[in-house]
Amino acid sequence: MTTLTLADWQRRAADLAIEGRAFIDGAYVAARSGATFDCINPANGQLLAKVASCDAADAELAVQAARRAFEARTWAGQSPKQRKLVMQRFAALMHDHLEELALLESLDMGKPIGDAMGYDAPASANCIAWNGEAIDKIYDQVAPVEESALALVTREPLGIVTAIVPWNFPLVMACWKLGPALATGNSVILKPSEKSPLTAIRIAALAKEAGIPDGVFNVLPGFGHSVGEALAMHMDIDCITFTGSTKVGKHLMECAGKSNLKRAFMECGGKSPNIVLADAADLDQAARSAVGAIFYNQGEVCTAASRLLVQNSIKAEFVAKVVHYAREWVSSNPLDPATRIGAMVDEVQMNQVLRYIESGKEQGATLLLGGERTRVESGGYYISPTLFDNVTPDMRIFREEIFGPVLVITGFDTLDDAIRLGNDTCYGLAAGVWTSNLDNAVKVSRALRAGTVFVNNWDGGDMTMPFGGYKQSGNGRDKSIHALEKYTELKSTWIQLG
Repeated sequence: MTTLTLADWQRRAADLAIEGRAFIDGAYVAARSGATFDCINPANGQLLAKVASCDAADAELAVQAARRAFEARTWAGQSPKQRKLVMQRFAALMHDHLEELALLESLDMGKPIGDAMGYDAPASANCIAWNGEAIDKIYDQVAPVEESALALVTREPLGIVTAIVPWNFPLVMACWKLGPALATGNSVILKPSEKSPLTAIRIAALAKEAGIPDGVFNVLPGFGHSVGEALAMHMDIDCITFTGSTKVGKHLMECAGKSNLKRAFMECGGKSPNIVLADAADLDQAARSAVGAIFYNQGEVCTAASRLLVQNSIKAEFVAKVVHYAREWVSSNPLDPATRIGAMVDEVQMNQVLRYIESGKEQGATLLLGGERTRVESGGYYISPTLFDNVTPDMRIFREEIFGPVLVITGFDTLDDAIRLGNDTCYGLAAGVWTSNLDNAVKVSRALRAGTVFVNNWDGGDMTMPFGGYKQSGNGRDKSIHALEKYTELKSTWIQLG
């Protein structure tokens, strides 16, 4: 871990040369139209860079380059051992540039530099390395058929994969898509969010340096209604993989159907329940975790434990502990290594969260802490960590994904009540339960309709565990060996012998 200070990071930020152009066919290029958009530092509202605003013309160039590379088999045709070595070099170069990538992530998105250095940058490099290592560990199959035939079940790359990734974990989410898509031999067009495009643009040069052939990895910054829509509707793209809001995910599914029936994998929103039973072994640990599970990354996390469900017999005691630990989370300069909660990604998101807070007040929830904009003098977009108690299922703050540092607390009496409240959502991304009773842990984790259930922790897991959701939290899975299945076609070959 780096020992850099706030002053060190500020100096490095001042000296940082930021690339804002698109990356197409192995080179940085301006948008065909010459258009750019402003990339703003959410910590102070100041301009970071002018970034290429790509549109359909740029999408066409990227698709042509990706298709040429795929048909020429410059990447897919390399041996598994060769592709593995290239991806390992790619990961190593990312490790060599951890501080730069973390700094770009913090400046661009507003997250604390300690989190960017401690998780985002190294986890992204590890994801590329992990998927590279998997390339020559996965075998195809020979089906058990009669002796007069040889039946092969093999997987082949889809072709061109478009990855549209969100602004809250820009680098991590990009690598969760990029890693398995590249590992399976596809060409990739990465469309980062216009709110945080800088690390995606930067790693394109590292991929080229590592040996990824020209055209195999392209990056198109820009807006969803222009370049994103063009990619989603393109007839020569074989797959679209997305992480973001359920609203946009639904639209992209429609685009896939209206165009060429491209494969479509949507990892969408969440409104995750964190259930604390009266028999939880350590209420202080559970309270600390409940606070971190919503305030980490300013609450801009799809798996944020945004609904805290507490058994009424311990509710007063537990809520007091939550308030106590929540006071330790104070909005501050993201470049200060001591900062735990940084700035909202932009003014639009800040104002949206503030509107949800007002809605909670108007609908009768009890505001225990926070609920206001802070550090206004900085010019940045900060919201104080916010707690609401006595939240009922009919309230918007109980039902809708806020995507900010707002925790809503609801009491329950019985285990069945907890399960019913936990499942009372259109989402199903994550859930948690705190209990010392194994029977309760198993019953609740089986009953909760969520892609991931945490027992006596929140957000545990690593690259070996699949990530994705039930219901309107989407389809498909990122991470783990299962993620590689999304980016391949399954082929059956029946060879008649004799």
